[in-house]
Amino acid sequence: MAQDASFDIVSKVDHQEVDNALNQTSKEVSQRYDFRGTGASIAWSGTDMVVMAASSEDRVKAVLDVFETKLVKRKVSLKALDKGEPKQSGKEFRIEAKLRDGLDSDHAKKVAKIVREEGPKGVKVSIMGEEVRVTSKSRDQLQEVIALLRGKDLDVALQFTNYR
Repeated sequence: MAQDASFDIVSKVDHQEVDNALNQTSKEVSQRYDFRGTGASIAWSGTDMVVMAASSEDRVKAVLDVFETKLVKRKVSLKALDKGEPKQSGKEFRIEAKLRDGLDSDHAKKVAKIVREEGPKGVKVSIMGEEVRVTSKSRDQLQEVIALLRGKDLDVALQFTNYR
């Protein structure tokens, strides 16, 4: 009897890579000439919030740009970073960026709907917490689903795991 093939769709962030990017950004901000005297800084605020601060709006945006560059070099998707607008807090400007880890229910439903409507027939989709499981009798259909989802421009970073 043939076993159904399946895989999971998840949205995970490698926190170690994000931490490394944050440390590299902090070091670069402390050493670069154009950040001297601006009070530019970047630091963790809790487990999944990054706070950037500087004396002017354009300097805090520059810190964000350096951080995003470091994330891309470390192969962390920028879709996992939910950044806010610069806000003035006293004499400094701040940007708060939250890391999105896991598929929330809205995005999971959106992914499941895309697979059901546009995917090959005979593919079953089930939402299990922060992941979506796709099963089918044919591995080729699963490959089609992966190609379909990679072609879509969703606002979350998707990874495909447990392919069996």
